[in-house]
Amino acid sequence: MAWVFLLVAGLFEIVWAFTMKQSEGFTRLGPTVITLVAMMISFGLLAVAMRSLPLGTAYTIWTGIGAVGAFVVGITVLSEPVNALRVVAAVLIVSGLVMMKLATE
Repeated sequence: MAWVFLLVAGLFEIVWAFTMKQSEGFTRLGPTVITLVAMMISFGLLAVAMRSLPLGTAYTIWTGIGAVGAFVVGITVLSEPVNALRVVAAVLIVSGLVMMKLATE
């Protein structure tokens, strides 16, 4: 169950990163509120997952889900630039996440 909590925590990290961008430096109320609520949920679920997962594993996978997810959202929703080097970097992050999962009992 800890892995499910960790996955959902990572998804909420993507939400808060996106809405933080939309908040324009916390000057827009709606996106700011969503950012803060998503942060609380994300951190809370990460804390629950850390009850049974090692710190290094949980934190690495949480940040990795957020990083790669924000990268994908940036490209697909915000029309951010995509190039081979950025894609390779994202693939390397995902590879590291898979290796971290496989290395954890």
